[in-house]
Amino acid sequence: MNPLAKTHFSQSLILLSGCALSLLTGCAASTAVSYSWDPMAEIVRARGLDPEEVLAPFQTTPEMEAWLAEAVPEGTPHEARTSTLLHSLISKRGLQLAYASGFTGTVGEVFESRKANCLGFTHLFVALARQLGEPVYYLKIDDIYSYTQEGDLVISSGHVTAASGFGGDHRILEFSDLDVDYRQVQPIPDLTAIALYYSNRAGELLRTSRAGEALHYADIAVKLEPELLDGWINLGVIRRRLGDLEGAEVAYRRALEADPEAPVTYQNLAALYSHQGNHQAAREVLALADQRNNKNPFTYLDLGDFSLRQGDLESAERFYRQALRLDPQLVEAHAAMGLCAIEAGEMNVARRSLRKARRIDPENAWVSRLERRLHVQTAMH
Repeated sequence: MNPLAKTHFSQSLILLSGCALSLLTGCAASTAVSYSWDPMAEIVRARGLDPEEVLAPFQTTPEMEAWLAEAVPEGTPHEARTSTLLHSLISKRGLQLAYASGFTGTVGEVFESRKANCLGFTHLFVALARQLGEPVYYLKIDDIYSYTQEGDLVISSGHVTAASGFGGDHRILEFSDLDVDYRQVQPIPDLTAIALYYSNRAGELLRTSRAGEALHYADIAVKLEPELLDGWINLGVIRRRLGDLEGAEVAYRRALEADPEAPVTYQNLAALYSHQGNHQAAREVLALADQRNNKNPFTYLDLGDFSLRQGDLESAERFYRQALRLDPQLVEAHAAMGLCAIEAGEMNVARRSLRKARRIDPENAWVSRLERRLHVQTAMH
């Protein structure tokens, strides 16, 4: 029996957009933006949705506007408004917003709770800055992603922030103390930012095993923005979780139309095919992800598992090493290296891999699997 009959290759990937906070000079292309819900209502209606039932997560309330008048008093120099607003939102003497992952709130929810994840914070900042008359718009950052695993889900977190000004006088807003150097920035319209809210909520609901509710949000996301990769990916994962495998494949193929270069789509299609028992198709699709500057280490875990099942130890090791290059703390990759070493008869290498994996997460299921395999091999010899 192959020791990796149960492989890593059971995960689906969902996409969440966040943003990370500070005010810094950056470069961004100018774009046309709309500052109110009214101009978009007809577009929303044309896409089969009732504008009255679609949340515009950046709409302000009179309470917020009263707070804003005190936080950024009339007469504040134009060039200081956005920085004053930012400071007022996060300072102890101001709103003192605290970071809270796992929930993308509307501006009302963020303002009331004083908690926000990064996308919720961006919506609030954009809403208030526009009340000040600042030409603030949303930016999608395409060169920042992080990956985490939760059960059978891999969470791919992207990055959305805001920019102020146009032409040579503009600043990118970053809500962290990190020294960032964005290379791939893309202005996005308000409707896309709203769709990202719905896509995020879908992913967050799925993470808490509320797939039925998540489906509602994902459906709205792709109707609002039919070219939104995040929305189609999350919709596909939700449909797969609900047992609608045909619908999941339709969503993934629609994601390919939205962005044929996105590795996440190939990863999810491969996971779907593997779930259906079509392992050859899964490997072929997954190999396509390897050719697209893929930064997701779990893709390489999957490719390594495929190679190991077929007895190609050289390729398996290469893929596992690539996973470790992308994330040196990925315990599953260290354990997989150990299992691969056992198949190659390199027991000392396997023991070293086990020690590394134990230091990271001794309770991980793949660490236990490697321990058992080493125990069996030691007993046999």
